[in-house]
Amino acid sequence: MAFITVQTTINAPLATVWEKWTSPEHVQNWNFASPDWHCPSAKTNLQVGGEFHYEMAARDGSMSFDFWGTFQKIEEQKSLDILIGDGRKMKVTFASTEMGTKVTEEFEPENQNPEALQQAGWQMILDNFKSYAENPTS
Repeated sequence: MAFITVQTTINAPLATVWEKWTSPEHVQNWNFASPDWHCPSAKTNLQVGGEFHYEMAARDGSMSFDFWGTFQKIEEQKSLDILIGDGRKMKVTFASTEMGTKVTEEFEPENQNPEALQQAGWQMILDNFKSYAENPTS
């Protein structure tokens, strides 16, 4: 099965990007694809075998779900290998470049939605993260 890839380059130092990606108090501020959704709670146990749980919810209360996974491998400020709760694999890499910090997500698609829709949704969340991570007051 082919992985779907999304990426962005963030105008912020690697340490800042890593912190805002992995700390639950930051995750709640960016982990949603559109303004009508939010992330009311986030918990992260950032160690191999540890889990993250991000509540993804429609702001109108009509729908919510727990997006969760288990950390399989962690390279501090470099990469996270994750087994998503439904058994799919995911990898996030972080790299310093001349343009800023490049964040790349690769994930196995689920089989309920078209791959193009999944890629667009994950890219919107990543773009939301970029906006949040580049904001010096966040």
